[in-house]
Amino acid sequence: MLIAQRIVSEIADNNLPPGTPISPEKEMLAEFGVARGTLREALRFLEIHGVITIKTGPGGGPMVARPGSRHLGGIIAMMMQLEHASFESVLEARATIEPTLARSAAEQISDGAANDLYESIQRMRDNIEDGDFFLAENERFHAAVSTASGNDLLAMVIGSLSWICDASPLGVEYPPESREAVIEMHTKIADAIAAHNPDAAEREMALHIESFEIYLAKRYPQVIGDPIRWDQLEP
Repeated sequence: MLIAQRIVSEIADNNLPPGTPISPEKEMLAEFGVARGTLREALRFLEIHGVITIKTGPGGGPMVARPGSRHLGGIIAMMMQLEHASFESVLEARATIEPTLARSAAEQISDGAANDLYESIQRMRDNIEDGDFFLAENERFHAAVSTASGNDLLAMVIGSLSWICDASPLGVEYPPESREAVIEMHTKIADAIAAHNPDAAEREMALHIESFEIYLAKRYPQVIGDPIRWDQLEP
């Protein structure tokens, strides 16, 4: 673990962007003074968590990557399964955190970040027939709101919870009328945030999450009460 921590420190301290090669194995063995097996175990650990990718073949080696919300989401899902935590607890967490983040976003969002929200909504409209694209764009919208709040940690958490809340691997489907409703709610949220109206932003986000809970309770009640299973969520 110590070797993995040192590699992460090197990446973070030097602000290395994704795609940057890091030291080849021979150099790291000399630098860290460890056995090849120990080094490879550390690299594998970082690869699993999305910190690096390892390119094989001539000119290959470890390169910087950027962990996404699904890496953290996978860990959360694994721990929830071990604790027999239900899907409902994820919904409750979002209902507690996300309206507050929408309020913070409304208080400080830039014009550029507000425009990003409207562009996300437009992409949803343009691709409303594509279910997979729609769900991915839904994640991006909520991530953009969370990022605009200025709280990096909670933005990462919400990104992970949004992926878990997708629930399509559990058999949850989102017909066209549901997608239209999501677009309408996203528009109200974006309007409130862009207008720098914290009260409205918080209220509209809370209503959005509540409507999703009602949708699941009405059409997929078994999903809400069932414990989270990591193997059902992992792509």
